[in-house]
Amino acid sequence: MDLAVAFFYKKSNRYGFNALAGALESRREQELHELPLFFFRTEEELLSGVKELSEKHSKVVVALSFFTTQVWDVEPLVASLRATASNLFLVAGGPHPTGMPKKTLSMGFDAVCYGEGEETFPELLLALLREKELLSVKGLWLSTPNGPVFTGRRRPVELGRYLPVSFKYRKFGPIEISRGCPYVCYYCQTPFMFGARQRHRPLEQVVEVISRMREFGLKDFRFITPNAFSYGSEDGKSVNLEALREFLAETKRAAGPGGRIFLGSFPSEVRPEHVTEETVSLVKEFASNDNLVIGAQSGSDRVLKLCHRGHTIEDVVRAVKVTVKAGLKANVDFIFGLPGETEEDVLETVKVMRELVKLGARVHAHTFMPLPQTPFAGKPAGKVHRKMEKLIRELLPSGVIFGNWREQELLAQKIERYLRR
Repeated sequence: MDLAVAFFYKKSNRYGFNALAGALESRREQELHELPLFFFRTEEELLSGVKELSEKHSKVVVALSFFTTQVWDVEPLVASLRATASNLFLVAGGPHPTGMPKKTLSMGFDAVCYGEGEETFPELLLALLREKELLSVKGLWLSTPNGPVFTGRRRPVELGRYLPVSFKYRKFGPIEISRGCPYVCYYCQTPFMFGARQRHRPLEQVVEVISRMREFGLKDFRFITPNAFSYGSEDGKSVNLEALREFLAETKRAAGPGGRIFLGSFPSEVRPEHVTEETVSLVKEFASNDNLVIGAQSGSDRVLKLCHRGHTIEDVVRAVKVTVKAGLKANVDFIFGLPGETEEDVLETVKVMRELVKLGARVHAHTFMPLPQTPFAGKPAGKVHRKMEKLIRELLPSGVIFGNWREQELLAQKIERYLRR
């Protein structure tokens, strides 16, 4: 079959497509290497590009990845794509399609890549190219005349088998070094999408990828991981200082003269109990970030237990002290309106936030949003308590609080209504 592939390469979803393009590049099948891939950054580019491709190819696979927060943009886009051409095969992946595969199919998709896509997506393309039965491809939810059908779960992906970026298509970004999370926080999709066993990308591959990216002129290297200081840890909960030191030393060496590495800052974070003088000193010695993103989420130990966070407020305070003492900025994440939060919990959080700010921290504020597939999926949308709003107004002028908590509060209400339907 004459096939072309179009990725909706939006800024907010591009990391996943970097990995998919890298996975295709890592496969041995010549058919996949000859397959034309196209990356469209806007809806206008996607619609016009897909229309042009549909006139040149017998079938066009259009791949979209999206979060639950993007559902209201994706639904009309799918309708527009369907009106563009009749020879399209629409496939969805990412957090929302994995969390609500049947609902995603009802939006007009032909298939959903459930969970990890490095193996499922290439095998889907091979089945289409060879005109084989899609039911033979594991990891798919398919739209059939008899309703949605699931082809079965896959085993967790071995990260080292696939490139995290694409050199062929020059699609670069942060390098994913770990996947999965053993903490299973009840508001987070990560452990339910990728599993509770943390897997690490082999250091040799990370070093090789950095070295090759250097050849393309890149000098700054960031990493994707649910917990930056857990790299090399067997259980994902302990800190393996020797493995962490080796990782930082080797990636710094691979970055070369003028190259910089960033660990524990955006787009990743660190667990507060893992912020110690030893781990922070490694960051100071090898990395170039001037801050650490520390996940606190609440100032109430009771709420932290309800969320299954696995750390205490004392851990958070100590982490900020260690970070600031080392000369790094501490950006501390908080989520307002978590399920089960009472006014007393809010007051405790206000108190902790004041203390952290006095210590030199900045607060990154979020509002709780119920997400599919999580234990908190059926909980009410988060609301910013009036006493928290008072603190926010007080802190805003000094710039020690930032975030999109207000927009998230409104969006959380839409998501709650959507999930209840």
